[in-house]
Amino acid sequence: MFESKGARMSAPLDGIRIVEVANWLAAPAATALMADLGADVIKVEPPGGDAFRAFPIQALGYPYPFQFNPAIELDNRGKRSVTIDLDKPGGPELVKQLASTADVFLTNLIQRRRVRFGLTFEDIRAVNPKVVYASFSGYGAHGPDQDRPGYDYAAFWARSGIMGLLGEPDAPPPLCRGAQGDHSTSLNILAGVLAALLQRERTGEAQHMETTLQASGMWTIAGDYSAALVARMDPPRISRHAPTHPAWNSYLCADGRWVLFVHTQPFPFYWGAICRAIGKPEWADDERWNALPGLLAHSAQLTAMIEPIIAERPLADWAARFDAEGLIWSPVSTVTEGVNDPQAREMGWFTTIDHPTAGPFETLDTPFKLYGTDTGARGPAPAAGQHTFDVLAELGIEGEALDRLAVNGVLG
Repeated sequence: MFESKGARMSAPLDGIRIVEVANWLAAPAATALMADLGADVIKVEPPGGDAFRAFPIQALGYPYPFQFNPAIELDNRGKRSVTIDLDKPGGPELVKQLASTADVFLTNLIQRRRVRFGLTFEDIRAVNPKVVYASFSGYGAHGPDQDRPGYDYAAFWARSGIMGLLGEPDAPPPLCRGAQGDHSTSLNILAGVLAALLQRERTGEAQHMETTLQASGMWTIAGDYSAALVARMDPPRISRHAPTHPAWNSYLCADGRWVLFVHTQPFPFYWGAICRAIGKPEWADDERWNALPGLLAHSAQLTAMIEPIIAERPLADWAARFDAEGLIWSPVSTVTEGVNDPQAREMGWFTTIDHPTAGPFETLDTPFKLYGTDTGARGPAPAAGQHTFDVLAELGIEGEALDRLAVNGVLG
């Protein structure tokens, strides 16, 4: 297994080797977090590299002359890369040889490709009886959709039911942002792998962990699923013009900025505080809506009354008033405001990585803190195949054996 080197503070996954046979986003994002935690992550890519390397980041709406792909850097930082062609004779066997040295083998190949290449749980356990095998896909390794490909837009966002719940009741359902579901799912993959490692430590036996984009999407709206599983009915879409109640809604300010109130329980305090903040303290005592049943019944009417009041002042003015009354609220921020958010900066949710050609750049750091340990981004993403010969040398593959792999096209 991989041994960490150098005198430094210990990291949670020091000495743990991860072999990743995966592409695009959710699985690589999970192993990037494992690298942040100190694991030696070996990314197995096809010749030419992970298909996501060719994705134009401008497709997300950024008319900027990027010198590198910041998304590839985010989800592959701190890894080593080897290129192996699974379609060539000897390719799957080489991956299994690599897997025999791993603590964790993680793949997002759909089930028929795992079977085709001999990379199922049973195949990997045969060469590594104590492996943690982590499998991930859009829908899972069993059932009618086991071989259906699924990006997060499809499996996480649409199939889970999230997309159908959002937007105005009569409007088309909105799209999510790119990789929103992938990065949410990566945390489930990480949690599952860590739990499987702990279970392996306790039992000494191989473990098989599986999650899917669909399951992760369902979990993010678990409140709705918990109710629907009992009631067997769909919740309605909620309009901001007729919200559940007006203390849990968004409003447009004079400067074009939006503000969001999140007072899920407006009584006994928050409804009165809102009334004072917007200069209508008498509303708090109005018998029509001074208790929850009335507030719910008059939600559309009160929303229409509040909207022109909020529209009279810019966000900054309202921010001072809302904070003075102790309200639970937030501006609807832009991403660049998030980048410059002083709270995010103070908490250290960003880090700087030195790119080999473009120089230092900022990116998101690990989305949790484990104080007193060496966690965080380790360095840039590797070039495709950058470490192939080094990793194969660690397996004892050199000289003629290495030449045969190269001649047969296994290494690309």
